[in-house]
This record gives sequence, C-alpha cells and structure tokens, in this order.
Amino acid sequence: MHSRARRIAIPLAGLVAIGLAAGMAGSTAASATAPPDVVSRNAAIPAEQAIQFWTPDRIQQATDYDDGLDLSSKGVKGSNDTPDGPAGSVPPIGAEKTKAKKSKHVNLPNTVGRVFFTLPKADPRNPKNWRYCSASSVQSKYRNLVATSAHCVYDTKKNTFYDNWIFIPSYWDGDKAWTGKAPYGIYAAKTFNAHDDFVVKEDYDFDYAFVNVYNGIKVTWEKVQGRWRWTVKNVGRLGDNVGGQGFTWNRSTKLNVFSFGYPAGEHPDGDKPYTGRTMKFCYGKTKPMPEAGKYNLQEHIGFKCSFTAGASGGPLLYNYKSASRTGYLVGVNSVAWDTDGNDRYDHISSPYFNGDTYKVYKAAANRWTGNKG
Repeated sequence: MHSRARRIAIPLAGLVAIGLAAGMAGSTAASATAPPDVVSRNAAIPAEQAIQFWTPDRIQQATDYDDGLDLSSKGVKGSNDTPDGPAGSVPPIGAEKTKAKKSKHVNLPNTVGRVFFTLPKADPRNPKNWRYCSASSVQSKYRNLVATSAHCVYDTKKNTFYDNWIFIPSYWDGDKAWTGKAPYGIYAAKTFNAHDDFVVKEDYDFDYAFVNVYNGIKVTWEKVQGRWRWTVKNVGRLGDNVGGQGFTWNRSTKLNVFSFGYPAGEHPDGDKPYTGRTMKFCYGKTKPMPEAGKYNLQEHIGFKCSFTAGASGGPLLYNYKSASRTGYLVGVNSVAWDTDGNDRYDHISSPYFNGDTYKVYKAAANRWTGNKG
C-alpha cells in the first residue's frame, strides 16, 4: 500500500515593573552552558514586544502552515527503535493540591496550549508569516518549561529560530475578541533548546524542543479608535499556574498514550474536520513507524489518529490520569501519516524519546529565565 507522511504543522507555528525586565534585550547566546550536541539560543525578540505583537486579530489569523513531507512505504512496517540506556522518569507537577477522583471522562490537561510565532527573516506585519503549533508545559526545576516539536521553534529553510514566540496554555477561542483565550496568561520565550542533529542535519528523529519561558502575563485588550490598547498583569511562573507533565525516556515502543493538540488543517483530500478553536485528543497504542531515509527518519513511534496540521508539538502522554490531568511526556506530535493511500491521515508519530532526548530536556529543565515570580 502507498503511504504518505507529512509534518502536521510548521515545516507543519509598563512591563519592566511587572517582572519582564530581564526579557527586554534579545540575544543569540544562551545564558547557561549546554552539552555540545544541545543547541540553546535566546529568543531574538524581547518578551514585551513578542506578547504585544499578538493582538487578538492577529491570533485569529495565524495559520497552521503545513510545508509537508512526502514519504512512501508499504503499510506500517516498523523500524527497530531500541533504548540506548536504562529507562528513566521525572514525575509531573501540579496535582499536589487536588485529590484524585475516578472519572469516566477525559479531562483535558491545563498544561497543553497553542504556541504562536512569526517566520524569521520575513516581514512580521504580513499575515502570511503568522503561524501556530501546539505544546505543553513540562516539569522543570524553575517551572518555566514548554515542550514542543523542533519544527515549531526552528526554521530549517532559513536556519534560524522563529520570532515573536509565545505560549498560551489552555488556549480556546471565545465568542468575542480575546474572551477566554488565555485563562492562565501568555508566556514569551527566552531560550530555545533543541538537538544539534535537527538544527544542523534536519534529522526528524530529533524533532523535539524545550523552550524556557518568562513569567506569564495576563493581557486585557481594548480597541480604541481602531487601535489595540492593553493592560497587563504578572501572573507568575508557568508551572505554578498550570503544573507540568512528567518526562520519561527509553520506554517500550508499545505504550498506551493520549495525544493532545489543536488540529485545524486539511486532510490530503481537502476535508477539514477540525477548526483549531479547541483542544482535541487521540488515544491508542504506539508502535514503531517505517523508516524515511530522505529525512533521516528512522526512529519514530506512532499510533492511529487523524490529527491534521496545527497539532504539531502537542504531547504524547503515557500513564495519563484524567483526575489529576497529568502523565508522562513520551513524545511530541511530529508527522502525520496516510498509511493506506486514501488521502486521509490515519496515524501520527513522534521521535522515540531516548538518552539524547533526556540530554536536551535536562539542559533546559535546569535553566533559569531570570524571573523569580
């Protein structure tokens, strides 16, 4: 059978007084030393500028850009993904204040949201350069870390990180402009952390990234004489507000997982079943996916799911507990697959999380953003 796989999204995209002073100056260098194969770069756009850029109308016009990968294979014959060391886990945070209760429903995690950014080396005023992906808060020492796909932070065509990058956990579209879209605030990127093999070699076995963010800002927008005006309030650290998913690596390739994200794009046949306005989920058992030598894709795990563009970067969570809304990050949405050739996506896949993934995560999880909250 003919199979097609495509990236689900990108190469699918008075503040001094309230704690963002440290984010006012962009920098190409990261503040802490990272291992040689971990690329850590500070955001080029100051935090204030990035948050102020994303007015309500711009957020509504951001698109789930899909510069797709076209791959072929016969069915879903898996590659040989194997651990490169012992399995490990970092527990989630955020459930300390709640009592676990059994639930027959799937409670959507507050940690998951949408990231918005503009394409680099391009006119940020042009709506064609406004993009979004999905992402999730993940456990870290300073409760300031977001996990997503590397292609949701880095432009492999222009060889640089995206601009005006922000994360909005529990994002949803309200009936009126901006109403309810950022219930826990907006978090601007300070430092991007990715693996050198993705940044240099465009190897999609390393299509994951961890982003350190500044304190959250609650924004109230008002349009006066056709121009947006805002009032802002510091709401503290990301992990304190929504918690953070656990992290695990070198696990079995056959796990029961939930995937969460904000799909909105079309299937190859043109059907568009999702709007991107609200979070969606899939559930299933992972298995090794086929190799795709053209993109160095050899170690992906995937499962049956019809997610489309926009879901990229959303988490694959193992041992997810609906009562606490927490689990263990074991992957991120990276590639959408049509495995039976009917022009409908039927699988999603993630890089297999191994010791290399943990190395990038560890470097990011111990990085301070300069805000004590």
